[in-house]
Amino acid sequence: MSEKIARLADELKKHLNDAKTIAAKADEENRDFTDEERSAVTEAMTRAQETKKALDAAKADSSVRAAIADLGDAVGLVDAEAEAKGRREQADRDGYKASTRTSIGETFITSEQYKDLLLSAPNGQFAKDMRVQSRPLGYKDLVTGLSPTSGGAFRTEDYRGVLVGPDRFFRPLTLRQLVTGGTTTSDQIEYARITGWHNAAAPVPEAVTSAAVGSGDPAVTPAQAGVKPESGFSTVRVSTPVRTIAHWMPVTKRALSDAAQVRTLIDNFLEVGLEEELEDQMIAGDGTGENFEGLATVSGTQTQAAVPDPAGKPAGFGKLLAVRRAKTKVRTVGRSVANAVVIHPNDLESMDEISDIQGRFYFGGPAGANGTQPLWGLPVIESEAATAGTAWVGDFRKAILWDRQQASLTVTDSHADFFIRNLVAILAELRAAFGVIQPSAFCKVTLV
Repeated sequence: MSEKIARLADELKKHLNDAKTIAAKADEENRDFTDEERSAVTEAMTRAQETKKALDAAKADSSVRAAIADLGDAVGLVDAEAEAKGRREQADRDGYKASTRTSIGETFITSEQYKDLLLSAPNGQFAKDMRVQSRPLGYKDLVTGLSPTSGGAFRTEDYRGVLVGPDRFFRPLTLRQLVTGGTTTSDQIEYARITGWHNAAAPVPEAVTSAAVGSGDPAVTPAQAGVKPESGFSTVRVSTPVRTIAHWMPVTKRALSDAAQVRTLIDNFLEVGLEEELEDQMIAGDGTGENFEGLATVSGTQTQAAVPDPAGKPAGFGKLLAVRRAKTKVRTVGRSVANAVVIHPNDLESMDEISDIQGRFYFGGPAGANGTQPLWGLPVIESEAATAGTAWVGDFRKAILWDRQQASLTVTDSHADFFIRNLVAILAELRAAFGVIQPSAFCKVTLV
């Protein structure tokens, strides 16, 4: 094994181990990748693919050299390659490009295309009934601005590429991290939704008689019989289907071949687009057609009306009070502990800017207007999935997102006339279902 092949093999092993380590950690903790982990895995796999390609090419070159050595003078490739190399070196010394020109035959037998052709035949020999076809080999003598060895050598490109990651074109996604995550292998899910309960727990005295309640004269009371109070809760069985979220985009084969970054950009664009729509469906899905039954559609959630600004307080102060009262309703009526506030960016902006006459900010301000400062002790989740003018306060752990098929990408030219146009379609899709276990654990807040 050559030094180059050994080095590439070690690099490939390192990149794959990096990706496996991150994936194993996420599997062990039974969770999805974080944004940072997803970026690291993508980078590791991209580098692994590039290293694998280089390793295959190095192995192919090594095999061809061995085959050429075995064929020896009968094929004549060794002498031809040495002669062509000598001509190139002489041309470099003399500074004349014309002296590097070899015959078409010599150019072909020393090309990578011919080496690949030999590898396709057993022992480098073609049987008479075998089909022989190599990749195209081009010969350019024109002065062209596209070639870096011709007129293009005088051209300076000001290419900046994509200076930010594709995630910068989308809003941050955090709603998935709030809810309970689950998986399913079916296309239909049935679960029990809690619609009410009665807690009758109370201290109970010791029984003073074994007689049945109501028997005797006077009648035995429940307290005398030591009867424990009965509690209970009511449920309803809910059926929710697994829905498919998908979209696709066309791209030329040339774009994919010439710029690896294009594929990375498209993949991330499509995958993030799926997650963005999923977030919208979890909050605002109306349950019709192929839409989810989102939180805003579920019956039994609580509501908190807008609170007027108190006298002497600045404009918008009532919004802060409305969120606080919603938190109380989740605790007292929903018997739950709220774990977040989901709010539209426009509303969060107006709440950040609430200040007193001395310019002191009540909630946000320059020091804490990044969406991470707690509001009444609750994490603030800034999301366009929430309708402007409203917010959601709740225990989002009592909503479940079942993954049937996480985001996947498929590439094909078998669409319309894409095959004859050198176009491919890149399709991204996921399948999931969403359910709210306890609607009363959520409160919709009207802010205006």
